[in-house]
Amino acid sequence: MSFQQLIQGLQTYQPVYWHNQQQHGLAGFHFGRSEVEDAEARLQRFAPFIHSNYPETEAWEGLIESPLVTAPRMKEALARQYPDFPSGHALYLKRDDQLPISGSIKARGGIYEVMKIAEQIALENGILQPDMSTIIFNESAVKQLLAQHTLVVGSTGNLGLSIGLMGRKLGFSVRVTMSSDAREWKKQKLRSIGAEVIEFPGDFTAAVAKGREFAATHPDCHFIDDESSYDLFFGYAVAAARLSRQLKEAGISVSPESPLFVSLPCGVGGGPVGIAFGLKLLFGEAVHCLIAEPTHAPSMLLGVASGKGADISIRDIGLDGITAADGLAVGRPSSLAAEVLTATAQGFLTVPDQALFETLRLLNQTESIAIEPSACAGFASFAWQREIGFAQYAHATHLIWLTGGGMVPSAEMQRYLDWEPFQAENR
Repeated sequence: MSFQQLIQGLQTYQPVYWHNQQQHGLAGFHFGRSEVEDAEARLQRFAPFIHSNYPETEAWEGLIESPLVTAPRMKEALARQYPDFPSGHALYLKRDDQLPISGSIKARGGIYEVMKIAEQIALENGILQPDMSTIIFNESAVKQLLAQHTLVVGSTGNLGLSIGLMGRKLGFSVRVTMSSDAREWKKQKLRSIGAEVIEFPGDFTAAVAKGREFAATHPDCHFIDDESSYDLFFGYAVAAARLSRQLKEAGISVSPESPLFVSLPCGVGGGPVGIAFGLKLLFGEAVHCLIAEPTHAPSMLLGVASGKGADISIRDIGLDGITAADGLAVGRPSSLAAEVLTATAQGFLTVPDQALFETLRLLNQTESIAIEPSACAGFASFAWQREIGFAQYAHATHLIWLTGGGMVPSAEMQRYLDWEPFQAENR
């Protein structure tokens, strides 16, 4: 597919697949394994604090982690829908919709960055020493110290929820600038825990800019930048090592001959880029990362395919950015994510809202799993199996990253399941 053909497909909101011929691996980046290992160690240090406050982390001993599960009935349904699906391939789901605390992939990066900020403030003020347990963050003196600081973030919802929930638990003031795409229930949840929610009529990029502007003019503000934060990036990247251990426990061997295909929904790119980077560190050419976006908001695909990264917006080619996948409703990608995904992603694909809701319903019918629309995007990779090249491998493992939905109110979830079709009001 030529670049012009790609643009024409995007402009008519058609599902497309674009093979990334610019993929070249991790050579040339100034960061790598040591930064990811440092993030993993910090998360381990905070495990006692997390465990003491969130009983649901008992199985993970205070780590914020999700199960890896098989989906045999969903695989059968997909095989009927896509008859060319190779019989020797396995299907697994990474259940980040079940992540403790905030029920989405954003708990990985967002909560990690909040922890790092809290640790730095406590160390600088002499309250925390390197050999002390993070249980100290339960003490009122530490909370009073952190209350003098404000966390600021721009979000369509899930990152704001993750930062708000952990920030308020630690004692921070929290200010979340939310774009017009954000769901009303997410705003209400944040307000209920004492976070300040600023509703902004623009899109995600404008909401982030508004938050950045506020933080720059107010002392003791810490802006968590979904467009360029390395701390978010490394927090997400830790997931790869944990997944590797889960794969081994499940008896799954990953090699160039029996590769791992990982399909990741993508908005601004923070979550998928961190995970893709971490996976490439561990598996190299044996892992193939596929990036899925809504047909109405393919900002990462456009940024990578054009070579312009964050310097191009979907509105530059006439797209409206309107999608029920609120977590993916992004008009301009992260510059950091675009750079790294150019090097690490095998391909990019788009999926219409209708397919998201059909998949959401099918997954619920086959596996009794209920997730939000944006979390369904990765399943669209099966529609492009010939272009991706599934059949050239006798054996492979497909992993669909279910990125969120654990906190969706039951009435909202029922609305998703009853979609016919979904209307985008009250988002």
